[in-house]
Amino acid sequence: MVNIIVELSKYLMILLVTMYTYLCFSIFGYYDSYKQKRMLTRQNALMFMIHIIAFMVMYLEKQDTKILAFYVIQVILFAATILMYKMLYPLSSRLVINNMCMLLCIGMIILTRLNYDKAVKQYIIAAGGIAISLAVPVIIRKFKMLSEWRNLYAIAGIASLAIVVVVGQVSYGAKLGFTVGGISIQPSELVKIIFVFFVASSFKISLEFKNIVITTALAAFHVLILVVSKDLGAALIIFVVYLAMLYVATHQFLYVAAGVGAGSAASVAAYYLFNHVKTRVIVWKDPFANYDNGGYQVAQSLFAIGTGGWFGMGLFQGMPENIPVADEDFIFSAISEELGLIFALCMILVCVSCYVMFLNIAMQLHNMFYKMVALGLGTCYIFQAFLNIGGVTKFIPSTGVTLPLVSYGGSSLLSTLIMFAIIQGLYIVREDEEEDIERRKRERLRAKRSRPAFEKEARETRYVPERTQRRQKKRQEAGKGKARKEQRVR
Repeated sequence: MVNIIVELSKYLMILLVTMYTYLCFSIFGYYDSYKQKRMLTRQNALMFMIHIIAFMVMYLEKQDTKILAFYVIQVILFAATILMYKMLYPLSSRLVINNMCMLLCIGMIILTRLNYDKAVKQYIIAAGGIAISLAVPVIIRKFKMLSEWRNLYAIAGIASLAIVVVVGQVSYGAKLGFTVGGISIQPSELVKIIFVFFVASSFKISLEFKNIVITTALAAFHVLILVVSKDLGAALIIFVVYLAMLYVATHQFLYVAAGVGAGSAASVAAYYLFNHVKTRVIVWKDPFANYDNGGYQVAQSLFAIGTGGWFGMGLFQGMPENIPVADEDFIFSAISEELGLIFALCMILVCVSCYVMFLNIAMQLHNMFYKMVALGLGTCYIFQAFLNIGGVTKFIPSTGVTLPLVSYGGSSLLSTLIMFAIIQGLYIVREDEEEDIERRKRERLRAKRSRPAFEKEARETRYVPERTQRRQKKRQEAGKGKARKEQRVR
């Protein structure tokens, strides 16, 4: 009986996630706010249905009441997150909130299946991160001086990365972070956000060539420090984010071409300078030929994806634990094996939906600083997702970055939650800008409508408006000039 339920559950979850993904994109075609609210509420229902089905299956497989208790506190967290954003920020984007909770839900499901203890830690970090992020939108909305702190952003970013070079612990051949009081901290995750604010504030100040050279030099210094610490995944993200922001700000393709050329040269140099980079490139070419020399991880990832097929094996029916670091870098493979490739592709489309929303917000913002921040954070988010999924599917060499909101990792999860909260703040700022524009239009229209009445009143009181006085004076002067010309002719 349990096997039948598990088999049916995977098809039902695929159907539900497909419906959820369809709503992510179809909502852009509706302008009626009532219909949009109904579609967003339907998304919430679909997410909670996927959640309860997955945990019901895991309980039937393990017969452990801890899974049920864990399920209940997760429901409380997701429901509280949705309600708190609706109450505190009525103007916030519900689609962004729904997608954030959906990705967190998928992550909690697969982490509970892989490692219950890590799933509990992830839950605690997520709860704390959401509590912190609830204060971020009001900071973005109220603090108007954020665009003036360029030097502070530069110093904070460079100093944080420099600390890792000095005291960082080596993990998988790279210095990624350090431990304080038993808590692992990876500063590069938060530095990505600080870097976006630095570039945005710098471009707002000036787009002259001199300022662009200074900004590029400081951006290159960020990348150089990450290269020295061998955190090449983060270095690549910052590099691409800067190129995207530079092109949008200046519309100069020459800058991008020069950046791509410099990046290509740096990649070749990294191949010859760092052994683990060379190993990853060799594994990317043929992981099966180098199975015992670094290719085991990628090969197991491809085996898992192929084994799962389109519909997956079902929860606890596959062997994702055979994939090294399955709960972090290779979580996409675990999802593909047990939940199916269709489910995994829908998850990718949810990530794309987030990026589309980020770009939509960026295009509609009028303030240059806010526009650049939305663009930079959106590019940072989607490119990190691309690096993770591209690495586990052998589309590109593995870079060792996590899948935002889904993979296990405290610093990554916290930084992504803050990133989404910043986007919510920018969405509210956009709404404020739209309201301000509408208010000015109404004032101009009111002034235009009241002008005839004002002129009528002026005539009745024998008061001539200043503009009318100027016109009468010009006519009088023109008449006197014409009279003088006629006298000369006579």
